[in-house]
Amino acid sequence: MHPDPPLIGRALLVSESVTARFGARLAQLLAPGDTVFLEGELGAGKSTLARSVLGNMGWTGRVRSPSYALIHTYGTPRGTVHHLDLYRVRSLDEAVGLDLDRLAADDSICLVEWPDRLGGSLAPVWSIHLEIAGEGRRIEVRGPSRPGCESILAHLNQETRP
Repeated sequence: MHPDPPLIGRALLVSESVTARFGARLAQLLAPGDTVFLEGELGAGKSTLARSVLGNMGWTGRVRSPSYALIHTYGTPRGTVHHLDLYRVRSLDEAVGLDLDRLAADDSICLVEWPDRLGGSLAPVWSIHLEIAGEGRRIEVRGPSRPGCESILAHLNQETRP
């Protein structure tokens, strides 16, 4: 089991457009080799956030939910991004068969939905937890101590105040 990355902060995302703004800021801070855990219940906004990150990394095509294929790989101007949706993975043995260590070991970025299916076998650099809160979403962000990371939610909070 790997320890959680340090807590950066919590915020309320009042709309899908605010979630997209957060995804844009996260995309700016991601570095080659980062693994991002996207956690939350069905409908919490994990795929919406992944689409925003990919779009802000320069991907202009359609972003499909990887629920059935489990993994979709995108070549962006900033490098390769693997988007994994492990919802249908029922065991650690099944997850091991996906060769996730290889994906996480190269200079690509991995966006992992339903990372709990991995049983702690992969360490995140970022951990984003989304929770449905009425019409919006609550977000908890854990991540690295890199320049700019501490302000990822400060700008967002200013934009979401009524």
